[in-house]
Amino acid sequence: MTNGKKVSRQVTLELEGGNAAMTDIGKMLGPAGVNTRQLKLDYDAATAGQRGDIVPVVVTVFDDRTFDLRLKTPPTAYLIRKTLGLARGAARPGSQSVAKLSREQLREIAERKLPDLDTDDVEAAMRQVAGTARSMGVLIADM
Repeated sequence: MTNGKKVSRQVTLELEGGNAAMTDIGKMLGPAGVNTRQLKLDYDAATAGQRGDIVPVVVTVFDDRTFDLRLKTPPTAYLIRKTLGLARGAARPGSQSVAKLSREQLREIAERKLPDLDTDDVEAAMRQVAGTARSMGVLIADM
């Protein structure tokens, strides 16, 4: 129960900030009876400053078909690819590298991801981001 309402469904969607695709919203939330047009308008307004980025959102649907949106930070792999201008990571990450991430870039990504991570320590967040980068075949400078 949230705000006296019973939760009927909770869905996490990864949509484009400021320009969510109705097909993605409709596929996941149409069967729940949610007003998908209103959801798109609310999401686009909330993410207008992040236009073009992938911004995950947790949609909580209540029994009365109302909904609540909780925005999250973009996926770590997306932020790494965006920072380095990559289309994707390495085909064989253990033996192949596609780019190198500087400590400053690593810190910027970690600070942006901090609200969604299970730590308040920037150094720990940097280690988590570095792990994702290594799994993509991205080398980290000075690590």
